[in-house]
Amino acid sequence: MAILVARARTFMHVGHSLRLTLAALVLCGVVLASPSAFATVTGGPTGSITFAEAPGANPNFIFPFLGCAYSSVNNINQFQMLMFRPLYWFGLAGSAKFVPSLSLANQPVFTHGDRTVTITMKGWRFADGQIVDARSVMFFLNMYKADPTAYCGYNAGYGIPDQVRSAAGHDNTIRINFTTPVNPVWLLDNYLSEITPMPDRWDRSSGSQSSTCASGAYGASNTNAACNAVLTYLTKEGSTTSTFTGTLWQSGDDGPWRLSAFNPTGDATFEPNTKYRGPQKAQVGIVKEIAFTSLQAEESDLLNNKLSLGYIDTSVLTSPAPAPGKVGPNWVPLASHYSIVTSSSWGFNFAAFNFTSSDPNGAAIDQLYVRQALQYAVDQRGLIENVDKGYGSEIDSPLPPNTPTTLSRPIPNPYPFNFAAARTLLSAHGWTLVNNVLTCTVPGTGTGECGANIAQGYQLSFNVVWPTDSTTLDQTMLAEIANWQSLGIEITHTTDTFNNVIGDCTGAKPFEICAWGYGWSYVPSDYPSGESLFLPGGDFNVGTYANTQMTSLIKKSIYGTANLSAYGTFAAQQLPVLYQPQTNSIDEVARDLKSSIGFAPNPLGDFMPEYFHH
Repeated sequence: MAILVARARTFMHVGHSLRLTLAALVLCGVVLASPSAFATVTGGPTGSITFAEAPGANPNFIFPFLGCAYSSVNNINQFQMLMFRPLYWFGLAGSAKFVPSLSLANQPVFTHGDRTVTITMKGWRFADGQIVDARSVMFFLNMYKADPTAYCGYNAGYGIPDQVRSAAGHDNTIRINFTTPVNPVWLLDNYLSEITPMPDRWDRSSGSQSSTCASGAYGASNTNAACNAVLTYLTKEGSTTSTFTGTLWQSGDDGPWRLSAFNPTGDATFEPNTKYRGPQKAQVGIVKEIAFTSLQAEESDLLNNKLSLGYIDTSVLTSPAPAPGKVGPNWVPLASHYSIVTSSSWGFNFAAFNFTSSDPNGAAIDQLYVRQALQYAVDQRGLIENVDKGYGSEIDSPLPPNTPTTLSRPIPNPYPFNFAAARTLLSAHGWTLVNNVLTCTVPGTGTGECGANIAQGYQLSFNVVWPTDSTTLDQTMLAEIANWQSLGIEITHTTDTFNNVIGDCTGAKPFEICAWGYGWSYVPSDYPSGESLFLPGGDFNVGTYANTQMTSLIKKSIYGTANLSAYGTFAAQQLPVLYQPQTNSIDEVARDLKSSIGFAPNPLGDFMPEYFHH
């Protein structure tokens, strides 16, 4: 699985001091947890932190087995993972690396030519006292096997569960056997990292009926039937916000926080989980996540000094960053109370091309030279300097900025901003300006001709779609459209809300270029391979891209020991997507907030308030 994120938020946020009485919580419409065995013990940490959720991206799903409709940073990294820890943890402070000390299991051991992996649990406990053991892991694996398509991390034919020959667990040990050798780094980063152990209390097909999903034999028909019934029940409960603070979900806490209040607008209150066995305990008594309907509303709270850590759009800054990765002067009204921190995320920004045969303009998109001309006309450096105020990274391939050399050598940019090259490409392939629109005057599939399925008189005319919740995104897209139009490409555009744009781009509505404002974050699938995006049938292959050489290069990196250099180079050259400048996160940290790990925004978007205090 990887995650879609809104442009405004891709990073770790903490918040500010918020002191609400019980009466105030009731008046605010907060859903309160009923008294239970999971209640906070008095005499623990004190003080509070408030965290600003992204505009319109409030958490709305609590069950850590998510379909793609709910797979987002706001549901996973900044909500569920505070309570329900994944089997293996990635990301701490400004790093996206694997963190063994925060993981529920010891490092996996690969044997039999990388066909077998053995996992040994550490023996942490859920809030209800149950040990997080092999059965807790098999619960997730059995459910995944029963209905792989219900989980957004599923890629048909690859990894877990489709390459699993057998899986079994006993006490604290799980052993998984695969049908072929697998790349251990890929399997740990992209599949084992996505497993969330689950408690027996969740093994039920209704509020009163327990089940045998957790204890059944992997792949058995009766296990699959039991798990499907459990999945139906938990998915329904997982999207019902009034259940979020009930004993069903509270029983599964094995992280440092428990959810004590949640309201219909998405405000969430967390308190320390006194049963947490991990190395870093909570240092404050309350963490409050606040929902916002707009970026302006969040910035208003910053202006009123209501947040300990928030975020701003670069459009409010009057001075640019002095150099990549450095920060310049803060927004003047915030400077006395807040400091800026910034970083790039573990992902890459792009707009999707539409390769579907049903698209009437898809024949042009199918031509590599047309995609090259579009890419040549994107002035990434100019957009970063003029729109993002220097807070950005140029994106030339699917590999994240600052990808370690252990994963890939640096990928050269094959299509730097070059209007002359764009014009030459189009004229050399049979396009002529007719009434200021590039028109095919040399049809055919030979050298110097327009290409397959492009008839005489065909005009280069594309529809571009993006959401309208960011000033910088509007400026970026309009600047790119102006450049394309100056080449003679006719552009129409459609704008809508972020959620509607995602629906449009993954549905049947026509578009040639769809930009939802960020692109793709390799979270929680941390190995930046391309199976989700560029393999036929990939779980987020929005444009239905397919290329046999791309498929071969991806398979070499996930089955064998090849690094990502060849794949990254080919993807840079072949343009399966339109690469876009990536705006770095601009976080505002209250000056009275302290941290043992610093304030660098986490590239994976992990929110880890247990490391923060006043």
